[in-house]
Amino acid sequence: MPACATDLARTAACRNGAAAGHLKLVSIFTIFITSMIGMSLPVILARWFQGKSLYDKAIVVIKCFAAGVILATSLVHVMPDAFAALSDCQLASRHPWKDFPFAGLVTLIGAIMALLVDVAASSHVEHTHYVAVEKEEGESEMRMEVGGGEVERVEELMRLKQRLVSQVLEIGIIFHSVIIGVTMGMSQNVCTIRPLVAALAFHQIFEGMGLGGCVAQAGFSFGTMAYMCFMFSVTTPVGIILGMILFSVTGYDDSSVNALIMEGLLGSISSGILIYMALVDLIAVDFFHNKLMNSNMSLKKVSFLALTMGSAAMSILALWA
Repeated sequence: MPACATDLARTAACRNGAAAGHLKLVSIFTIFITSMIGMSLPVILARWFQGKSLYDKAIVVIKCFAAGVILATSLVHVMPDAFAALSDCQLASRHPWKDFPFAGLVTLIGAIMALLVDVAASSHVEHTHYVAVEKEEGESEMRMEVGGGEVERVEELMRLKQRLVSQVLEIGIIFHSVIIGVTMGMSQNVCTIRPLVAALAFHQIFEGMGLGGCVAQAGFSFGTMAYMCFMFSVTTPVGIILGMILFSVTGYDDSSVNALIMEGLLGSISSGILIYMALVDLIAVDFFHNKLMNSNMSLKKVSFLALTMGSAAMSILALWA
């Protein structure tokens, strides 16, 4: 336990409730604004390209950049934080946390949960869509129909699928954002909070771009996109406020055993969801099932470069947040 005692002594030297409270208030407004900018940017770009010859290609490239951001978020930010929380020196000597790698197990559960939701919701959407078509045209016409009508139905199903992906993705990201906010709100460690304010501002910009890129392709109405943008923007600030309330009521801080368990388990679930969504519903769909990309090798190369740039940008931020 000497290393743990040293860590606790270092943390105690940095504790300053008044200074930490001031930094949290600054971070609430800063993170809200940067989150709004990050998610709005790809949506605005998509609307600007709409109707132009490059629209479809621009959407694919934006989405690939977004997929890289989300994959790096899950593997470089969320998962290591979850493992670190559940292997902290305060938990490492306790049962059952020292007996089993719970962070990996809960990450696996999160990925399987995302798959279950994806399969169930996709089946429901397809069944509902085809039942509606049968009522309108009859089974005989559906069997005889060829050409443009069938293509339109496939495109409509793809659009509905993309909307589902965007909504599940936002749930995973909201989990992650709330965890970040609550952890920061409960902390009284000025040495930790001060660099986090700037780092999280950039973090939210890139994470917002990741989610915004998916929302832009889903074709939501303006009201729905505005609502999703607002929800993403307020989750971290609300998490900070919730963390401040929890600290004032319970006295827990971000280094308490219960806080570490909560952070580790919720972070692991979030990581599993984001890994599944990035690899299966974003990267695999575009690189293996997108007709436009498969017929255009230059677009595929640019998309791969965008994926790499998104991953690299989010990974570099791990140096600070």
